[in-house]
Amino acid sequence: MTSELRGRRKECARLDQVVAEVRSGRGQVLIVRGEAGIGKTALLDHLASRADGSRVARASGVESEMELPYAGLHQLCAPMLELAERLPPPQRQALAVAFGMEFGGPPDRFLVGAAVLSLLSEASDSKPLLCVVDDAHWLDQASAQALSFVGRRLLADHIGLVFGVRDPATAPEWRGFPELTVGGLADADAGALLESVVPGRLDEPVRDRIVAETRGNPLALLELPRGLTAAELAGGFERPDARPLASQIEQNFAQRVGLLPPETQQLLLTAAAEPVGDVPLLFRALAVLGVPMSAAASAQAAGLIELGARVRFRHPLVRSAAYRAATATDRRAAHQALAEAIDPGLDPDRRAWHHAQAADGPTEDVAAELVASADRAQRRGGLAATAAFLQRAMELTPDPATRAGRALAAAQATLRAGAFENALKLLVSADDGPVDDLRQATVNLLRAQITFASGHGAEAAPLLLDAARRFEPLDQDLARDTYLDAFTAAMFAGRLAPGSPQTEVARAARAAPKPVTRRKPDLLLETLAVTFTDGYPAAIPLARTALAAFADEADLGDLRWLWLASRTAVDLWDDEHWDVLTDRHVRMARELGDLTELPLVLNSRLVLHLFAGELPAAASLLAEIRTIAEATGIGLAPYGAVGAAVLRGHLDEATPLIATGMDDVLARGEGGGLSFLHWANAVLMNGNGRYQEALVSAQAAIEDPNDRGVASWSLPELVEAATRTGQPELASDAFDRLTEMTRASGTDWALGLLARSTALLTTAGQAESCYQEAIERLGRTRIRLDLARTHLLYGEWLRREGRRRDARAQLRTAHELLVAAGAGAFADRARRELAATGEAVDEGVSGGTDTLTAQEAHIAELAAAGLTNAEIGAQLFLSRHTIEWHLRKVFTKLGITSRRQLRTRTGDPEPAG
Repeated sequence: MTSELRGRRKECARLDQVVAEVRSGRGQVLIVRGEAGIGKTALLDHLASRADGSRVARASGVESEMELPYAGLHQLCAPMLELAERLPPPQRQALAVAFGMEFGGPPDRFLVGAAVLSLLSEASDSKPLLCVVDDAHWLDQASAQALSFVGRRLLADHIGLVFGVRDPATAPEWRGFPELTVGGLADADAGALLESVVPGRLDEPVRDRIVAETRGNPLALLELPRGLTAAELAGGFERPDARPLASQIEQNFAQRVGLLPPETQQLLLTAAAEPVGDVPLLFRALAVLGVPMSAAASAQAAGLIELGARVRFRHPLVRSAAYRAATATDRRAAHQALAEAIDPGLDPDRRAWHHAQAADGPTEDVAAELVASADRAQRRGGLAATAAFLQRAMELTPDPATRAGRALAAAQATLRAGAFENALKLLVSADDGPVDDLRQATVNLLRAQITFASGHGAEAAPLLLDAARRFEPLDQDLARDTYLDAFTAAMFAGRLAPGSPQTEVARAARAAPKPVTRRKPDLLLETLAVTFTDGYPAAIPLARTALAAFADEADLGDLRWLWLASRTAVDLWDDEHWDVLTDRHVRMARELGDLTELPLVLNSRLVLHLFAGELPAAASLLAEIRTIAEATGIGLAPYGAVGAAVLRGHLDEATPLIATGMDDVLARGEGGGLSFLHWANAVLMNGNGRYQEALVSAQAAIEDPNDRGVASWSLPELVEAATRTGQPELASDAFDRLTEMTRASGTDWALGLLARSTALLTTAGQAESCYQEAIERLGRTRIRLDLARTHLLYGEWLRREGRRRDARAQLRTAHELLVAAGAGAFADRARRELAATGEAVDEGVSGGTDTLTAQEAHIAELAAAGLTNAEIGAQLFLSRHTIEWHLRKVFTKLGITSRRQLRTRTGDPEPAG
């Protein structure tokens, strides 16, 4: 072990463990955390030196490159790009576009992450792979997201990712990973290290003071004594401690740079301004400046820089010291030389960025260059870079009107990048330009969108409504689109918003000018507006027209409105269009790699599968939702998980989920989510025979008269709970509301539920015909859960009427359907009723492959459908090796050895839990 690693036995052992785990096929991620100069780089060098027999890929974050998308990722992956041909085509293209090797539409950042995972997996096929990234806190956002995505997907892989960072608490990408915190050296080790670099004798009191003031920081111990005379060391070490330690070290480096010849200082400044480490580019820039390459000799002799295949500073603080110590004029000159030395055909974006750094005032030429770079950055999926280029372009734009327009474009890009506070600041600059009604309306729209995106709170709907009104005389299509956005915000807020935002939006939309030619969004807007002004029955014909238009043909423009369209199908009790539209929405979101849109529609489709009694399919979607949530950090209320738990009917599983969901939606102001969770609890309690609690929850679910969708599902739950508690009068209002809506809807699902509810409230003679009608109508739908529950209620009624034989037939059917659906509590109800008729049934809900986890069942389902391991990995954002590992477990659990057996053995695998 070298002197640089003195006192690091524990840290080195942890890094050696990473190497061993990677060699054994267990993917590893480790964050090496510590302050500047604490020895992270030395530990990463140790890690690389111990990786015999492994492939080592290295990269470093560079502060000045943080705005250039995928710069750090390209640095890491460049040596492996010959393997990109093995990737699935969508991943290969996304990576090529991200790295600027091809032009195309903006690749989704998570598709790029999946491509990097696949690339690293391919690179680790022949030998284990260690990826070492120093100064990861300075990676550009796109690279950091992609690498953290990969880190969260590693499992059965010969891949290790080790990142050196200063403070991961300031970088959300690194949170949640295992950490190795590197602190200062112990006093004895620090003193020994200090003595090893100080010539001559060092007085013990002086040594102890240096050790105390540097807090055992190795770089400080090595660097601070340099430049001090022997007399100063002998007479006492007195340094001000007002500055942070990193600044003291940087100041020491700056003093050492200042002792070098002027041409050498200019060389170091130019190298510091060019963070890629491109030696030929540095040579060309120095030629522009008239600085000979011989000027590097003294810097190399001082140990500040190395010029080999790449430019490498002794430490990042040397780079920052060389740059910060220079005057503003010298910095601009270095950036200008670099811009002139860059081939505009090969790297126009970096050239534009250097031109911008060289500018000492507004200049339209450079601003226009930055706008072009912003467009290219957007095509490469770099939203943060797009925003940065546009913001700098705005700052350099001399014309006030053009500057305000660019500020608005920068604010739009910044909003999409998720930087809400910065977007609001840019909107102030957008307001500074000449008065323009369209621009002012767009500014107001952006403010409203920022409000909605940052919290989904009740205040967003009024702001969007105001923006829509402002657009009416300016751009009618944009006005109607904004009214739809306002409806979405109002539906999210629901009962938690003051007043009646849905009705207010509806009245304004109906008063707006009518389009000459109606687009699909216009049909949807008209449906919603009539629903909340003239009532549900009046909107039914419009709803059918809108749903038919969306179901007829699809285009990418539909993606923005498909959630509202499928929500309209739910309101209509139209299971066919709910199925068609959510299926299309899922496919489009997957094809586009839109992982922001995908979890929302997956939750909707999951609930549809639950209603259809398709628990395995629902479990597969739930596994996918969790995969996306883990990969992206997107937070949603656990609607899908709640629905699945409620169907299974286990109180100890579902009740905490519902409580957590309640806290979540109340904190975010989602009244629509509150209705869903009350409905879920009503179903849970009805299933478990706790009818009084079900009644309370169902009543809470229907409190919002404007909630026409999920809350309406609670009307049949309320009727059942009220009749079972001997309070049929409490069901009266709910039954009247149900009657109005279901008769207007006219679907078999709606009328089947009405017939069942009528049977619960009617006399003996009429009840039987109502149950039979309900079974006939529900049997024509895919809503098998309501069909099974109707057989159960009919069987229970027959048993109470003393018709045991007839009751057994209905209860057997109910039990079979409920067991197949995984509806544990309702199945137990059917079993107990059968026992009361004298027929014994095995307890519990059986399942063919109940040893499989949800993720294993999902993978088995995809493998049985004929997908390769690489294709499954691409869909689930896992590596091929991880899919192989999961399938080995599936084969072992099922006692099979081939995919052919899998197709016959798990035609419909049912996961446990």
